[in-house]
Order: sequence, then structure tokens, then C-alpha cells
Amino acid sequence: MAERDDPETIGRRVQQLRRERGMTQKQLAEPAYTPAYISTLEAGRVRPSDEALRHLSERLGVAFDELATGRPAHLATTLRLRLTDAQRTLATGEAEVAAEQYAALLAEAETHGLDAERAAAQLGLGECALDVGDLAAARRHFERAEKSLADAPLPSRVPALRGRAVSHYLAGELRYACYLLESTLDELNRSGLHDPDALLLLYASAIGPYMDMGAHARAAQAAEFALALAPQVGDPALVARMHRSVARTLLAEGRVAEADASLAKAAELYRQLQIRTELANCHWMRGYLYAQNGELERAEHELREALAMLAEKRAALYSSQVAVELADVLHRRGKSEEAAELLHGVLGDIGPERGAVHSAAAHRLLGIIAEDARDTEAAEEHYVRALSVLERAGAAGDLADLCRLLGDLLRRTGRVEAALDAYRTGLGHRTAPGTTTLGPAPAQPPL
Repeated sequence: MAERDDPETIGRRVQQLRRERGMTQKQLAEPAYTPAYISTLEAGRVRPSDEALRHLSERLGVAFDELATGRPAHLATTLRLRLTDAQRTLATGEAEVAAEQYAALLAEAETHGLDAERAAAQLGLGECALDVGDLAAARRHFERAEKSLADAPLPSRVPALRGRAVSHYLAGELRYACYLLESTLDELNRSGLHDPDALLLLYASAIGPYMDMGAHARAAQAAEFALALAPQVGDPALVARMHRSVARTLLAEGRVAEADASLAKAAELYRQLQIRTELANCHWMRGYLYAQNGELERAEHELREALAMLAEKRAALYSSQVAVELADVLHRRGKSEEAAELLHGVLGDIGPERGAVHSAAAHRLLGIIAEDARDTEAAEEHYVRALSVLERAGAAGDLADLCRLLGDLLRRTGRVEAALDAYRTGLGHRTAPGTTTLGPAPAQPPL
């Protein structure tokens, strides 16, 4: 709660409320105070004590907080109820509608100095921006939410930290995303702040950047930890709806403290609904591992499961990334036409600054499919575009493989010197120290 207003503002508010009710200073003062004290208070020349404000609020028929801060009665509780509504809207996949709700809530929270509600609205706006792929806006919202929560315990700040890391990752800044996630995990685990929700969010969010940097063992470990933590979280939708309904009833009965408690539970559960996206990432990781192991049928099943979960949430950017990996499996299973159709369908949703690694992977696979069809000109164009994106993102393992593909193509078309340059570039990335290692792995959670 923000501090109360200055004495002059409170004095004017008391005077206005007294006059609206047709009361004299003597009537307001009795029986505990004098008319002279009320006159001095209304002039702003004395700072009223809590005891005096409670007396005045009872005589004027308003809530203590409303008299001290100017906020309408039960405003914070009402805002929290609307926040859970916005979280529910986002959880059902209507990110643009949810963003409008969060923006209105943010403006109101800022007007009345409600810090916790302001941070929750900023966090919601960041999640909305992530869902629609506006990464720059998402990062700004998460940074503001983190700043608003600067004095809160670390588990409370994890959703904002995780959101910021994901926005950097999706923009192609892989190492920085890993640094943010790993340093937060270390702080949580080493300090004994065992919070299953926070840990699951962080481990599941680390899977993508680990995979793209070639740190496959670390990605597999993160997926294992995330799946082990998931049963401690569960599916919260039904319980959240119940708490939200109960809160409305309690608020209508004037039982504000109980309504607040019920709303806090609902808000936490709706926040956990974002975990459906994170669990889709785990299916995604398993699909990737099966594909690497040559178990293509199982890989296709896991990737389709991940894609269905993400499409249900209308998470366009994540869906596009999974679609690229599914296309690779389809191509390897001899379904190149379906794979190419899938890739062309998502290229508009990803690019150098929006899902960079998967944008490059899409061009790489389209290049391979073009080569299979003996269209060397189209293949070279796709390889070069992929190379440009990967160099910017610093995805070393993928760069080495792509340079080999491009070198082979150039050699087959008689451009030996250009092919040698491509091979040398690939070897440089393959042997560069530190490209796929990030220092010691984060501490293991106390599962």
C-alpha cells in the first residue's frame, strides 16, 4: 500500500466530505475531538493520527483507506478481481483482448499508487506481448514489472525475470538468456527458496536456449527437472475459477480480507496456467531428443502434441518454432511436400529478430528440400539467408553444419574456392572454445 496523502490533501478531503454530508465541524469532532482540532486539520496544519482518521472515517461513513489515500473503498480488491479476469482471458488464448484489460488496470493502479497491482498488470502485458511476438514491447513490460517488484522476495520476481530472459532468447540473444535463467536458478536453489512454480518456469524456459546453443545434455537435464516438478503444480483452471467466484461473493458481502485471500489464490493459479506453455516445451524437447536418436515416429508424436498445446493457447511464435522442428521430422520420414508447406506457412511469423534460430532452421530445411528437387539456385538462396541469421544469433553448432551444406553445394556446382571458404568458416565455429558451454550447470533443485 502507498503512503497516505499529505496533511493538506487529507484536510481538503475531510472538509469536502463533511460539507457533502451537511455536518458542522462540531458534529464531526464529537465526542473525542474539538471543533478547533477539525478546523486545524481541514486547513492542513496538522497530520492526523491513525486514531483520528478512524474516528473521522466512522463519522463520515467512508473507509479508513479512502480517507487517508483518496482511493475508492475496496479499490485494491476490485482491481485484483479484474486482474484475475485478465489472466483468465490470456490463459484462453485471447492475448489482444487481455492486453486491453491489463492496460486499463495498469493506468488505474498507477493513478492510485497500488504497486503490487501495477506490477501484476505490467507482467500480464509482457506475457501478452510474448504471445503475439512483440519482443521489444514484452521486454519493456517485464523490465518495468521487475523494477516494481525490486523489494519483493525472489520467487515473486521470477515470472518477470523469466519473461525478460525469454524475450532475449526469442530475439536471438541466447547466451544472455541463459545467463539470466541460470543465475536466477542458482540463487533460488542455493538459498533454499524451493518454489516449485518458479523452478518449473525457469527450467522449462532454459530448454530452448540450451538446445539452440548445442548444450543438449543440459537441455535434457532441464527438461527432466521440469517434468519432475510439474506434479507439484497440477492443472489449476477449475480451482482458479472457483476461487474467483467465491471472491466475488465475499466482496459483495463486504468481507474484503477473505475476498482478497481468495483472489490471491485465483491469481496464482491463473499465473500457473502459463505453465501449459512450459509443459509444451517439455514435449518439444522430448520430440527433439527422439528425432536426434532416429526415433522419428515418436518424435513426430511428441512434436504434434507440443504444437497442439501451443495452438490451443494461440502462442503464435512458439507454435511456429515447433512447426519448424516438426517439418524436419516429416522431411526425414519422406513427407517433404508436407514439410515444405508447413515451413512456408510459418516463415512470416519468424525472422532474424523473432525466433532467429528457427527462422534459420526453416531456410536450411527449405534449402535441403530444394537441393533434393535439383533447384540449386533456390537452395543456395535459403542457405545464405540461414547463414546470415545464425551468425547474428551466435548459434555455433548450427552454423558449422550449415557451412558444410553450403560448401557441399558450392563444390558440386564447380565453385571450389567459395566452397573452401564456407568449409573454413564452419570449422572455425566448430572448434571455437566456449561456444556450447556456459560454465557450471545450475544447482539441482531439492526435488
